[in-house]
Amino acid sequence: MAARRVAGGCWQRALCLGRPCRLPGGRESYRSSSSTSALGKTVDNSQVTQEEIVLPRRKTWDKLAVLQALASTVNRDPTAAHYMFQDDPFLMPRNAANARLYSVSKESGRNAAKYIIKNFPQYFDKTFAEPHVPCLMPESLTPQTEGVSEEALRERIHLRMVKESVDMFDQLLQAGTPVSLETTNSLLDLLCFYGDGEPTPQKEQEQKEGLEDPEVNASEQKAPKRQFQRGSQSSGPRWRENNHAERIFKIMPERNAHSYCTMIRGMVKHEAYSKAYNMYIDLLNERHKADVHTFNALIRAVPFLKERFTERWELAKVRRVEQKKWGSADPQPSDIISEVLNEVEKRSFTAQDPDDANFFNTAMQVCCDLKDIKLAYQLNKALEKGDNWKFLDVDRLNGYWSKFFSLLCMMEQIEVVLKWYKEMSSSLFYPSPKNILDLLQALDAANQLEVIPSVWEDVKRLGFSRIQDLLEEFLSLMSRDQHPSEIQLAFAKCAEEIKAVHEPAGLGQVPLQWTGSALGHVVVLFARAGKTQDAWNMMEHFQKINRIPTDKVMDEFLNCAKQTNCPDEAIKMVKLAASLGLLSSQRLKSRTEEEFELSETQKKALESIKWDGDSSDSDSDSSDSDRE
Repeated sequence: MAARRVAGGCWQRALCLGRPCRLPGGRESYRSSSSTSALGKTVDNSQVTQEEIVLPRRKTWDKLAVLQALASTVNRDPTAAHYMFQDDPFLMPRNAANARLYSVSKESGRNAAKYIIKNFPQYFDKTFAEPHVPCLMPESLTPQTEGVSEEALRERIHLRMVKESVDMFDQLLQAGTPVSLETTNSLLDLLCFYGDGEPTPQKEQEQKEGLEDPEVNASEQKAPKRQFQRGSQSSGPRWRENNHAERIFKIMPERNAHSYCTMIRGMVKHEAYSKAYNMYIDLLNERHKADVHTFNALIRAVPFLKERFTERWELAKVRRVEQKKWGSADPQPSDIISEVLNEVEKRSFTAQDPDDANFFNTAMQVCCDLKDIKLAYQLNKALEKGDNWKFLDVDRLNGYWSKFFSLLCMMEQIEVVLKWYKEMSSSLFYPSPKNILDLLQALDAANQLEVIPSVWEDVKRLGFSRIQDLLEEFLSLMSRDQHPSEIQLAFAKCAEEIKAVHEPAGLGQVPLQWTGSALGHVVVLFARAGKTQDAWNMMEHFQKINRIPTDKVMDEFLNCAKQTNCPDEAIKMVKLAASLGLLSSQRLKSRTEEEFELSETQKKALESIKWDGDSSDSDSDSSDSDRE
């Protein structure tokens, strides 16, 4: 109330300032509150233009206006996981496998809830939610439109009520009410899809299994049974003669290409193959063009029409030639992808078919095959347009960004790659081991190996620290060249963690097996960081696993022993080389004598080392003397 009084007072003062006042002498004056003129200035009436105050009309705000305003101030957090995982911090996925498991589990629960709502709608007839969100409420399974009208017919078609839709259509014709071509085609779609019968849960499950297991269906279509080819089945054909679909199609006053294509696909679906080809001839006679789905259906029907393989092949080739002639053939992606993206990036689309969800993934794969990064950027821009991002679920989203990131590592500068990696990792997608290998190769090409320790932290978080190929690549890059001391210490820390993976950690966890190359890389990294004792502990593993260290590994260890002034470890190194029978043992002994200040005890220990090469030489000399 106080606010209303203040507002009313303000308007009254504004009106008073705009009213004319009578001055002595009969002249009128206006008060002006402009910042450029003083209040109370008297002016002549002819020089003043009176302004009318227009009150704005009342604006009716949407119930979601506040939420929309708040949403406009929030951007995506590159450090946060996908929004679907933020309800429970325990379910934050670490990698793509966890994300798939959690998302599928959540979707399974959502489908279970939908099943309960669909089968028991009587328990969900009260709407307590405010604002009311229709898409979250159970769908009404009973017609709401009463009477005989085209609107009522469309509603029954939408509810998949086959018998009632046909009855409503016949009543409209009897009443002399014309039915539009679009509505009649929708009725034909319904009849051809369900085979002129009522939909049942069993039929819906069969349709669902057919969509989920296309490979099995494809194999069945490639090798049809002989009884199907002869057109006879034990249960009889499912496409009845003069059924409702054929009757309605014959009495239609106007037919377009959609009408013919629907009938052809329905006949092929329900195994009326001869009728489908006759309908295709009628389509040609009416000068209509078939779509790609109709041609695919006709090609699938070829094995059931011809007995001999050559006849089938010739008929399939004829259909394929017609398909290309009419422009219904599947075009090559590399030829038109740029033209398609020019149209896609300007609009926001809504999925109309289950295959629509594969568009962005398939297009990104084409960009990778073409190695065209500009095309990938254009596709990414189209994905961000409107609601196009809804085409990608968690699985497709991870696959899309994984391909995009691999293309970035191949084609872009390393600064751009690291920028995208920081923004995308764990928020848009979870890098796969292949993505990590691509990133390591990009870092190697750009000579920025100092970033490897941070990448290793991500590898541990993603749960890839036990993948042998990935560990070998990390160790190979870190040990290949000499780096400043700070970087070498960071590399040595990574090597310690990789070493821990190869050691028994607890019950039920099998340690990884050492390879000769991995063991040598770890020795080199410890040696360059000045960790002589750790390096020697790793050198002892060579003898345990029957592996031979390379000359580079032994030289790096000897350099480390020299820098840390550890002659005892150098002597142990010479003994190890001698026990393994290496040709470089004599050279290592000479280096030890020249580069280290040895005590008398250490000199005696070095001289007492027995060489396998000497014993073999003496044996060969004795054998030669015996021959003489």
